[in-house]
Formats: sequence, C-alpha cells, structure tokens
Amino acid sequence: MNIRVGFGFDVHQLVEGRDLWLGGIKIPNDVGLLGHSDADVLIHAICDALLGAANMRDIGYHFPDNSDDTLDMDSKIILKEVVGIIAQKGYRVGNVDATVCAERPKLNPHIPAMQQCMAQVMGVEPDCVSIKATTTEKIQIIMYLAKIKCLYFAVH
Repeated sequence: MNIRVGFGFDVHQLVEGRDLWLGGIKIPNDVGLLGHSDADVLIHAICDALLGAANMRDIGYHFPDNSDDTLDMDSKIILKEVVGIIAQKGYRVGNVDATVCAERPKLNPHIPAMQQCMAQVMGVEPDCVSIKATTTEKIQIIMYLAKIKCLYFAVH
C-alpha cells in the first residue's frame, strides 16, 4: 500500500460584513472571514493537504485568488473539484483529521454538521471526517495577523 501524507494550512482575517463559513456550513456570527472566495479556512486547509499529498501543488495554483471565476466561490465546489483532481492520479480521500483554532465563535456545536457536509462533498462516511476545535487561550501574539486558522494533515 502506498501511503501519502499532506499538510494544509490556511488563515483569513475576521471582518464585519462577511458571512462565516467553516466546514461548508454557515455559522451564525457577527463577523466573517475575508477572502476572494467564501474564505472557508477549514475546507481550504483540507484542499491544500489533499493536493500536497498527491504532489499537485496547492489551492492557489488550481483556484487563483485573482480570477473572476473564483470570486465568491463556494468552497464546497473547490473541495469537490480537488477530490476530482487527486483522483486523476489515482488517489482518493480515506479520512481527514483537522483542527480549527478560533477564540470565537464556539465551534463544537457545529462540528457534526460540518462533518456531514464535508463527508458528502468528499464521498466518504461522516466517521471519516474528524474536526477538532481549539483556542489559543487568548494569547494574542499567536493571533497577530489572523483570528481563525486551520491545520490539516491528509493521508492517502
């Protein structure tokens, strides 16, 4: 068996006037993430890890942030396309394990919906999608430039 491991990282700034999308679902919040697409850091980090594990560059290469085609794009579409891109080299998603780091909003109540959503998009069972949420315990130096970040490893 050939096992491939990828690492993904994404970070976006929280701003007023934007919806907060994480794991493919809209989370009620007074601020959202700034980005060219819907700025779903969880999906973006997963996409980078999947692409990295398949040695197929990164999300910005396939979905540039200066293209009108990707402006305000739903990240679920990006994830679905990434699953198709890695399939071209014979890879598929086995399972995912991701950690989202955010002070607020509290994400634990939303994790089951995120798991269901992303599992459906990737064509895997919800039990194959692990999402964890943590904070920086209000240590602001870690969050100097961004308020939400996501780390993700992919194993094929």
